[in-house]
Parts: sequence; C-alpha cells; structure tokens
Amino acid sequence: MTTYRELLTAAKAEIEEISTPEAHALLEGVDPPLFVDVRLTEEWDEGHLPGAIHLPRNNLESRVETLVPDRERALVVYCGSGARSAFASKSLLDLGYENVVNLAGGFADWKRNGYPFETPVTLSAAQRSRYARHLLIPEVGEEGQKRLLESRVLLIGAGGLGSPAALYLAAAGVGTLGIVDPDVVDDSNLQRQIVHSTERLGEPKVDSARRTVEALNPDVEVMPFQERLDSESVERILAHGWDVIVDGTDNFPTRYLLNDASVWHDIPVVHGSIYRFEGQATVFHPKHGPCYRCLYPSPPPPELAPSCAEGGVLGVLPGIVGSLQASEAIKLVLGAGETLAGRLLLFDALATTFDEVTITRNPDCPVCGDAPTITDYIDYVEFCSGNAVHAT
Repeated sequence: MTTYRELLTAAKAEIEEISTPEAHALLEGVDPPLFVDVRLTEEWDEGHLPGAIHLPRNNLESRVETLVPDRERALVVYCGSGARSAFASKSLLDLGYENVVNLAGGFADWKRNGYPFETPVTLSAAQRSRYARHLLIPEVGEEGQKRLLESRVLLIGAGGLGSPAALYLAAAGVGTLGIVDPDVVDDSNLQRQIVHSTERLGEPKVDSARRTVEALNPDVEVMPFQERLDSESVERILAHGWDVIVDGTDNFPTRYLLNDASVWHDIPVVHGSIYRFEGQATVFHPKHGPCYRCLYPSPPPPELAPSCAEGGVLGVLPGIVGSLQASEAIKLVLGAGETLAGRLLLFDALATTFDEVTITRNPDCPVCGDAPTITDYIDYVEFCSGNAVHAT
C-alpha cells in the first residue's frame, strides 16, 4: 500500500520547485509569472500573494482551463506548506501546462520571510450564499462581486425601463442605486412598471422603488432624487460619483441633457427606448464610441416621436429592454465582455427579431467631437423645439 509520504515524494520527483526568495524575485521582475493559490477559501481570505488567482485544489482541474487558457503561461503554484501545491503542479503538467513550478515552503514560508501579501475584503457567509451563482462565473467570481457591491449606478427614471433595471441591478448586488424621478405612482403605470404596486398609488415613484429594492436586497443602498433631471439639478446629482448611468427617460430634452453631462463627466450611459412593440438599446461610452448626439444630431418633430402615453407600449417590452440595460450596466462595472458601445440594438416584439446597426463617433459632433461647440448646458426644451439657446 502506497503512503501519503510516498505519493508526495513521487509527485515532487516529477515537478520543479523554487524557493520563496526566488519566487519573490520573479514577482518583482519585469514579466512575473502567474501565481496560483490552491488553498481553501478560508485560507485565501486570510491572505495571499499579490496578483495571485484562487483555484482551490478540489476543483483545479475543472476550472483551470477557463481561467488560464494559455498552457505556455509561466505558473507558480503554492499552498500553505508546499505539499498540496506539489500535487496540483503535477496535475497541471498532466493537463499539458508546460511551465509550472511549485513554491517550496508555500505561503507559510513566504510570510516567515516578511514578503508582502494581500488580505482581501471578503464576502460574508450570507453574501456568499446570495451571490453563489455569480461566484461560479469566471468573469464575475468573488472579485467581480465585490466590485458590484462597491459600484454606484444612477437610474434616470423609475418607470417602464427603470423598473426592471432597478430590480436586476439590485438582485445582482450593485451597492448603491441612485433613482431620479419626479412623478408619483399612477394606476396606468402598473401595466409595465413592475417595481411599483397597487397599494402604492399616489406614492412618489422613488420611494416606491426604494421600498421594493431594499426588500429585495438589503445590501443595496438607494439614493432617491424626487425631482426632474434638468440643467439646475444635474451637476448636484452627478456629484455623488456614479460609475454608470442607466437612461430610462421618455423625453428628448432630458436625453440630450444627460448626454452632454455624461460626456463632460466621462460617465458611460446605457440608453434604452420603447414604443408600442419596438425597443432600442445601446451604450454611449465617452472616449470609447459615439454619444447620443452622434446618433441623433437633432430631435425629430413631436409628431414623429409620440410618447408611450400617446402611442402606447406593450407591457412586457420595457421588461426586455430594461433587462438588456441592466446587463450592459453590469458588464461595464465588471469590465467584462463586449458592450453595445458603437452598436444600436433594435428589438421587434411582433416579429421577435433582433437587428443591429453600427453607429460611429461623429468628429464634428458639437459635444464629443474634435472641436466641440457646446461646452455648457443649454436650454434643452428650446433646443428640442428647434431653437437652441444657452441656459442662464
């Protein structure tokens, strides 16, 4: 019968090892290897090497190909003392990873030598349970979830688009949600604005939305702004430091105002719009693509752009578009995937089709162009009526 000691000796005979001083020199070098921590989660939480990734030994083989697709990447594997990582190093070699070394002495020896390590801000047990499905996704994981919990997203409007966006952003664990809306809950809202309920008729929408969000996820702080976003309020509201803005507005003056403010403050805007059976979504990301004015240099005449109140909207449509907006906002916070910047997504609920139109930055755009001519807020109501003047 083979003993554990014999298995460990056999594994070490097939791998290379380096000392902690050698590993420290590599970490401080020009092109450091990737350090792979194979310890348990509670050990990782107590401290780990700077820049290391966490791949617990019990699921190393099933996850490493996703997190480390390059089999030629230089890897330094470590555990607490160098034993578990020896077996892990052998497994990585068996999987075809070509440049793997084991850290002799492990994390314990690293600390004994006085080398720096990181102690992460960790999720609570309740948060690990709540966000368990996120933690399984390599593009999110614990670091991404913590990023979500630290993020600040501003919703303009608590109506048809803002309702599903608020619910899914809150469920995802976005730490701070700002909600801007001057209106109260009306019975005509309830066909599509799912963040509200019949018992809240007459209640300010921001208060109704806050109650729903806080009941859904106590991790989320809601900052309500029961007012209209205009040239007087926009700077004060944006001063709270938002990472992403979700645009659920239904009028052109606010859209143009929001666009200009977001360009000047360098905040990405996830735009959505709906009408009857049709919806649109895109991302306006300053310095990474076009802005709203690049797509719509001037608003259409009122008769060609009726509101939902005038033309109607299928109740489920804002749920689809608002959910897409929430998805784009989450990707922007995580820095994952490809956003809709530079692409206008068109959804037709009658035909159940998605189409995409490429949109490009206009170098002559008066706000984001090479030589902007609009550098301060204007009278957006006048501009949308065809007569732009600077606000006083």
